[in-house]
Amino acid sequence: MPYQNTSSRQDPDTEIATDYPPGAMVAVQLPLAVGGAYDYRLPVDAGVYAGAFVLVPLGRRQEVGVVWGPASGGLPESRIRPVTDILSVPPLPEVVRRFVDWVAAYTLHPRGTVLRMAMSVGSVFSGQPPPPRAGYHLGEAAIPADSVRVSAQRRKVLEAAGRSPGLPASELARAAGVTAGVVRGLAAAGLLRAVPLDSGARFGLPDPRRPGPVLSPSQAAAATHLTSRVAEGGFGVTLLHGVTGSGKTEVYFEAMAGVLEQGRQALVLLPEIALTAQWLDRFAARFGTRPAPWHSELGDAARRDTWRGVAEGRARVVVGARSALFLPFPDLGLIVVDEEHESAFKQEDGVAYHARDMAVVRARLGEHPVVLASATPSLETLTNVERGRYHRVHLPDRHGGASMPTVSVIDMRREPPEKGSWGPSWLSPPLVAEVSSTLASGEQAMLFLNRRGYAPLTLCRNCGHRLHCPNCSAWLVEHRTTGLLQCHHCAHAIRLPRACPSCSAEDRFAACGPGVERVAEEAAARFATARIAVMTSDTLSGPAAAESLVRRVMAHQVDLLIGTQIMAKGYHFPLLTLVGVVDADLGLGGGDLRAAERTLQLLGQVSGRAGRADRPGRVLVQSHDPTHPVIAALVDGDPEAFYAVETEQRRLARMPPFGRLVGLIVSGSEAARVDQAAAELARTAPRGAGVLVLGPAPAPLAYLRGRHRRRLLLKTDLEVRVQPLLRAWLAMVKPAAGVRVQVDVDPYSFN
Repeated sequence: MPYQNTSSRQDPDTEIATDYPPGAMVAVQLPLAVGGAYDYRLPVDAGVYAGAFVLVPLGRRQEVGVVWGPASGGLPESRIRPVTDILSVPPLPEVVRRFVDWVAAYTLHPRGTVLRMAMSVGSVFSGQPPPPRAGYHLGEAAIPADSVRVSAQRRKVLEAAGRSPGLPASELARAAGVTAGVVRGLAAAGLLRAVPLDSGARFGLPDPRRPGPVLSPSQAAAATHLTSRVAEGGFGVTLLHGVTGSGKTEVYFEAMAGVLEQGRQALVLLPEIALTAQWLDRFAARFGTRPAPWHSELGDAARRDTWRGVAEGRARVVVGARSALFLPFPDLGLIVVDEEHESAFKQEDGVAYHARDMAVVRARLGEHPVVLASATPSLETLTNVERGRYHRVHLPDRHGGASMPTVSVIDMRREPPEKGSWGPSWLSPPLVAEVSSTLASGEQAMLFLNRRGYAPLTLCRNCGHRLHCPNCSAWLVEHRTTGLLQCHHCAHAIRLPRACPSCSAEDRFAACGPGVERVAEEAAARFATARIAVMTSDTLSGPAAAESLVRRVMAHQVDLLIGTQIMAKGYHFPLLTLVGVVDADLGLGGGDLRAAERTLQLLGQVSGRAGRADRPGRVLVQSHDPTHPVIAALVDGDPEAFYAVETEQRRLARMPPFGRLVGLIVSGSEAARVDQAAAELARTAPRGAGVLVLGPAPAPLAYLRGRHRRRLLLKTDLEVRVQPLLRAWLAMVKPAAGVRVQVDVDPYSFN
């Protein structure tokens, strides 16, 4: 249904066909933690479509809500208050409203809480027109005058301005990785000129007929399959399963071209916003313009323009984080979930949902295809392929004739690191030798350790006291780049105290264990002439910083890249031929159901960064347990053998995807009240065939952000409908004030 502005009052002699006529009683859903809608009366001179955004009174304040349907009729008309205003905003599409209803019912969260995710841009609903915007583009002078000094930062701004028809100073600065002052200085020097911007200028029109790269036979076959699914229309899920470097992105670009030919919209979900840097360049090369990005680093003006651009159909392609699923697409024709196996797609704060699974639901409701792309698919997705629910297309070879890297294991029990003058060492002699050889040949190397900071633990040598977070059951992680000890759960941070708080001994603290900063310290000592860069979520503040680093690596301004999982996927560096995994065993311990699967996926992805062009790649894996099935599968290049064993173990244990799990976390500031509520939940727990409740027990993070936490786990057979079971169970328990029960259907984390 096309958008019509119904905010202006209607001529009484003119009838406009709307879903709800003037004066009608309607149910308005507010984006608050309430399950149901409230009844209101429309003005006598204005009707609305279902999904219209309206301003309504709630107590003594005014709230923006969505017309969800006809009034429930539970109140006498005399008590129903009138709608204050009808906003000039495109209505929330019917398919998005059904999606909100579905997610709320599945996750057991109030509908209003889920709706809030679809209304995450408050300025859209302010009722005020957006202020006129100005941007900057390259000035008339193509070459700077001799009197104008062009620093490296200024050159980055000029390059970014040349790639855009015009950007506001803040966004141009972000794209170049500099401050806005650098942009203003270039404007004052005449190298940038101000240009007026309208909200639509942000969204170029992708050209689906623009020639793309020549596809290999396997790529062409996969692309034909996907484009035929788009042409046929209707719902369907396809797993695009290709080895690292096989060109999966170019294949699903062809499906996107088909959707754009139909005049419809497309959405691509990426697990990390840092991944958008190279992806945006590849999209622009294929379609002639960049898509609309959607992530937490966007400013409010950009979010407002993108939200409206999506709602009005002007933003044809969006690439974003999981929250982009809740954008108001009126005519979505394709969803792509890239790196579908990534646990980052699972949201655990607020509404607990998995974006991959909800993308499948959104596609089913919209009756269009969805593509799940991965080199290391999740066991859930592979099981759905085996059951015939999903199709699979396979890319078995790397693109352009590149070969898969050779993988070797270094047994750290036999070849331990040699201590250096800088202190403890974490790199074994064979790995040091290979890095030296690689750098000497003019190639690039990568060292991978999935642990941020300098050291995960700091303790007193005198008494053994460990510095811990006062708000969480976690040790403080030392970050030497900032000079802080920081909690990675609540962000509490302190300077390293001189005296131990337990024994008062001074200057007796020792850093224990390695983080990437400590590996970088050793690398700087061992490879003194190498240009080293550290790539973690701490060092990359957003997409602009990631793009800047990627361009430095591509320009061979970096010899050795050291980082965490953020650099393990999606990047293509032609000169990178060696990957060293510092601690391959990290993540294999503990009680996480998916620990082994996640480790295989992560190590497989990071290994895939090596040898993606015409130079062969090598991967060296340091391990204290070389016979572990994950390490063996990685070295043998046989993940199918691992998945076969893992699948059978899960099947026998009736664990996902062969059973259902629901996590319940009881939390509060007073431990006694939390224990009482948890015990009451255990006493009233459902029982029966195929139903088992485990706990309560202290959560692994038993104290988090100042709240004590107890966990219960509901385990059921697949045939059991857990939502009605949970509703009935939770209705029997009324926790004391200050105690909260969080429900996580299909949990991924067991913290």
